[in-house]
Amino acid sequence: MQCILCAGIGGQLIVTNELYRVVLVDEANYPGYIRLISQKHVKEMTDLANNEISSMFQALLQIEKIIRKIYNPDKINLASLGNMVPHLHWHVIPRYCLDTHFPNPIWGGITHPTYTPSAKIISLKQELITLIKQELVYN
Repeated sequence: MQCILCAGIGGQLIVTNELYRVVLVDEANYPGYIRLISQKHVKEMTDLANNEISSMFQALLQIEKIIRKIYNPDKINLASLGNMVPHLHWHVIPRYCLDTHFPNPIWGGITHPTYTPSAKIISLKQELITLIKQELVYN
């Protein structure tokens, strides 16, 4: 079976380079959810060369800073699971104390079934995309 992250983009493409791509994930209850995806089909960070690891991690941290600046979430979740899709990728997810799954991971049990993001939070999408394009430092 072909890897879904090799076969497709994995979200709305924001930035791409030789090492990774940054995409906005279409998840209605989690505006600002970003995925950082390795362009190489590898399972783990340590499958990359040291300079690639450093560049990928710097991008991950920069994305977190941008999300914090724009969304001011209660917490940021950084996850690199790959159990279902064994292709190196990171999830960067702004979280709020009353969001659908809080304090569980977004793949866990629902705790606030009536939650919907505010119109203000939803409206920040273009600002996020613009800032990532402007500020993301990558080689």
